[in-house]
Parts: sequence; C-alpha cells; structure tokens
Amino acid sequence: MELPVELFLALRYLRPRRSFVSVITVLSFLGVTLGVMVLIVVLSVMAGFRKKLDDKIIGFNAHITVAMADGNVMYDYDKAIELIKKDPDVLAASTIIRGPVLVEFHDRMTPAFIKSVPTEGDDPVLPLRQYLIMGDYELRGDSVIVGSEWSKRNAAFPGDKIDIFGPTFLRAYTNQKEGVKGDLPLPEEPIIRGVFKTGQFDYDLNFLLVSTEMAQHIWGMENAVHGIAVRVKNPDEAGAVRDRLNNSILPKTLEARTWMDDNRELFNAIATERVVMTFILFFVMLVAAFGLCSTLITITVQKSREIGLMKALGASDAQVSGVFLFHGVVVGVVGAVGGTVCGLVLLHFRNPFRDFLLSAFHIDVFSSKVYGFPEIPAVIDPVNVALIAVSAVVICILAALIPAVNAARLAPARALRYE
Repeated sequence: MELPVELFLALRYLRPRRSFVSVITVLSFLGVTLGVMVLIVVLSVMAGFRKKLDDKIIGFNAHITVAMADGNVMYDYDKAIELIKKDPDVLAASTIIRGPVLVEFHDRMTPAFIKSVPTEGDDPVLPLRQYLIMGDYELRGDSVIVGSEWSKRNAAFPGDKIDIFGPTFLRAYTNQKEGVKGDLPLPEEPIIRGVFKTGQFDYDLNFLLVSTEMAQHIWGMENAVHGIAVRVKNPDEAGAVRDRLNNSILPKTLEARTWMDDNRELFNAIATERVVMTFILFFVMLVAAFGLCSTLITITVQKSREIGLMKALGASDAQVSGVFLFHGVVVGVVGAVGGTVCGLVLLHFRNPFRDFLLSAFHIDVFSSKVYGFPEIPAVIDPVNVALIAVSAVVICILAALIPAVNAARLAPARALRYE
C-alpha cells in the first residue's frame, strides 16, 4: 500500500539528519511530549489530591452539622435529632462536642482538639473504629484515643496517663489571677486506650477522641453539646438535605451546614490552583507549537525549489499545504502518544520516584507535613488524558497551518527563477 505523496514527503522531511532543521524537529517532538506528560501528571495528581482530601474530610467529619444559629451550645438535642431523622436521606444523627484543649504529658504542654464519640460501639455517623491502629477502641470512664502523629511526637502510647485542661480549668485559673475567689477544678486525667491513624496529618496530630460525658465535663457544659452530626446517603447531595432541614424541618434557632460549607475556602483554593496550573502548563505545548511553526517556516524557505518543482509538475495548492499539515499531524500524534505513555509511567512510579529524589538529592517533592498525605495521590481520568492528547494534536496542526498556507502560495516561477 502506497502512502499519499503528502504524507510521504512529510515523513521524509522528518528523517533524522545532521542539520539545523532536524535538531529543531527533535525539539518539537520533545516539547509536545513534555507538555502532554506534565499536564497529565499534574492534573491527575491534583485530582487525586482533591479526592483524597474529600475522603479524609468526610471520614473524620460529619456530612452535615446542625448547631445553634447564634453560636451557643445546644440543650434540647434529643428533639432536634428526632426532627433531623424525618428526612428520608438521613442515615444517622448523633451529638458532638468538639473544641480546643491543652494536653500535658511528662511536663510537656501541647494544644489539641477533643472530639466526642459514643461510648458504646462505633459512631453511626463517623465510623472511626476503622482508623484504630494500636490498642483498643474503648472510651468508657477515664479513656482517650489519640492520633498517631500526636502519639509519636509525645512518645505517648496505650497505658499512659495524660492531663487535659479544658476551658473550665483555664477560666477558673484566669479568675484566680484576677482576684476572683473560687475553686480551681482539677484537669481530666484519662488513660490512653488506643491510637488512630486517618492518614490526614492534621487530624492525626491534633485530635483526641473522648466520650461525650468526658467532653461535657472538660468544657463545663453539663447536659449541653456543640451540635448534632448527621450522616446522609450521598455526601455529594448533602447540600439538598441541608436546604430541606433549614427551610422546612428545623426551627429557625438551628442551622445546618454541610462539610463543603465548612471547607469551602480550601476547596476554592484547590480549584483555583488547578485552573491556574492548567493554564500555565498549557503554554508548554504552545511553546512547542511555536517551535514546530518555526521549523516548518525554515523548511519552507530551504525547500522552496522542491516546492516550486512540485507545483510546476502539477501539484495543487492543497497537496503542497498537505505536506506541511501532515508534518504537524505526525509531530502532534507522536508527541501526544509519547507524552501520554511517559505521563502514565511517571504516575505509576510517582512514589518510588519521590523517594529517590528525597534519598539522592534531599528534595521532598510531596511532603506529608505540608499536604497531610503519606503518599502522592493520583486519579487518572481517561477523558482528561484523551482531551490533553487531542489538544496537543490540534495545536500542532494549527501551528503547521501558517507555513502550509505560505508554501501553497509560493509561485513556481519565483521558486525556480535562478535554477
């Protein structure tokens, strides 16, 4: 099967020769390959980061939180739970107390957050038992479960006793300093029963799990709670459930917020960063396209005699321009395929490659202390990969369009004037 003359000539111009044009052609291939590879890797990692972040936030936070609209503590929470469960999309609801405390262990004071969970069994709203990596999931009496990073930093393990100073103690201590008489309450002294690990660095470092009764005592809330945690069937549809709760089920004194509302600034920042990174990295392929365009312009000048001879022998303008368009197609297809393969390979070995950079050059590409994940997450979307590859081919064809039109307009008499 014979190739079309346009494709045959385009492939002939792409043959590696020791000339300036061949070097630029190779650079055009590399430019498209690198552009496609970087776009695939960066967008896949950012998509994986967003998904991993969603999973961790949902895994440690309620889909919906109902609290007092004025910010006060909630007393009649049993009635509110009954109202919330009337919504057909609500799977479970339970009280929650969450707030800052000070923790002392071996004369070392560290800030932390307590989070209340049911004493018996796993939390129906937040199944945290799955994150237990050491000890027992026991919160009866004077028990506490700590995060893995907090445990590691403080060398505190199951069986050790810690002191927890809550707002009640700090308020009484401040009053005594100001001369107000009153007893100074003793801090809670729970025993560490277990260690949990969510994989989210911030949660594993800063949170302690305690029973609802202990959380109430630490905060001096008696029979009150901070709010009600709600689990729904589909976390992505939590906004619709929130609207129904706020508009027709809950009284105006209560307000429902979704996990997306509580983390909106973070998600907006990630979305903005992804758009900006896509826009910036897209210019890598545009630079490669300009390189391809300059290559074809150079070929047009150097091959003007051949172009004039083709047209003198009866080649049409479409056939002449087709040579250069096929040149762009070949560069785009080869670069897109090469970039896709390199990108997928790099994504597959992303974590070993990160470990190599850290051990060989001390370059921490994706620090767990900054991003909160022990490994580089990634989600490969076939649609995005295909769009990036097709975009690379289209850009290369558009880059070849101007040289193709100029070559088609070349007059045979002018090209062969001095031959």
